[in-house]
Amino acid sequence: MILSWNRQQPFIIAEMSGNHNQSLETALKIVEAVSQTGAHGLKLQTYTADTMTINCNKDGFFITDESSLWKGEYLYNLYQKAYTPWEWHQPIFEKAKELGLIAFSTPFDLTAVDFLEELGCPIYKIASFENVDLRLVKRVAETGKPIIISTGMATLAELDEAVRTIREAGNDQITLLKCTSTYPADPQDSNLRTIPHLKELFGCEVGLSDHTLGIGVAVAAVALGATVIEKHFTLSRAEGGVDAAFSLEPQEMKLLVEETQRAYQALGKVHYGPTESEKQSLVYRRSLYFVKDMAAGEVITPECIRSIRPGYGLPPKYYNILLVKQVNRAIERGSAVSWEYIG
Repeated sequence: MILSWNRQQPFIIAEMSGNHNQSLETALKIVEAVSQTGAHGLKLQTYTADTMTINCNKDGFFITDESSLWKGEYLYNLYQKAYTPWEWHQPIFEKAKELGLIAFSTPFDLTAVDFLEELGCPIYKIASFENVDLRLVKRVAETGKPIIISTGMATLAELDEAVRTIREAGNDQITLLKCTSTYPADPQDSNLRTIPHLKELFGCEVGLSDHTLGIGVAVAAVALGATVIEKHFTLSRAEGGVDAAFSLEPQEMKLLVEETQRAYQALGKVHYGPTESEKQSLVYRRSLYFVKDMAAGEVITPECIRSIRPGYGLPPKYYNILLVKQVNRAIERGSAVSWEYIG
């Protein structure tokens, strides 16, 4: 379970990533903007270029994927641009707390976990690319804090290993986020039907780490049981940033919060028949009415009764039964059909 929050809506996380463009002033503006959207959590990423990789110009360290936003970058150089300086974490965490946000981070190695523990990080996220690093997973589990794991690229066996590692460390505060590790992601690759399957298999909270454009996929995920939604956030896509192309702007994040709350509340429970709010509408159902004046003893024919609104008469299912019956008194046109008038 992810700490305590209003369970009338999903827990919405805004991921800052490197969209601060190496400006602490921008980072703090992002915190302020997130707080105004109604989101609950603000997430950072805790690494340096040196904790993520090595400064190496060999082919394997160069991004050649034609579809990648970061094509042409060496990994080391990319992480130098994208990382959040560790000395910024405390002022960002403090600003978030002041504004009512739960700030936490994704550590990418053991030194990052130690650093975040010194800051009192309340939740930990394991990124998709690190969900197979069981040494890191175990260290995070040992903190006893709630853990969110993105499932991108992981096989079922790999997820089972990660979850077992956490539980064997005595930690059962696990949330699995369905994730597609492409940037941006195609909705067709989201496979949201995996969400209830994850919940059934692992018996934990489930959600979505969403890299698609817009909010439609996230809203659909809530309908399938997601209780946590994570989306990247930027002040403005036009201003750029390493993840800006697939990040939500403030008004979009606000809309995400509102629409996922509506979707969550709409789930309700299995229910048939009128709800309390519908009962006042029952009077506008169709029912049987006399549509001509009737004399005592007159036989009811199709010209005498009709199924019309409002709903104060007998239900329409009795129409055929009433035909050829006699009325026992004089009846005015516009009277609701009642058994007391028959026979």
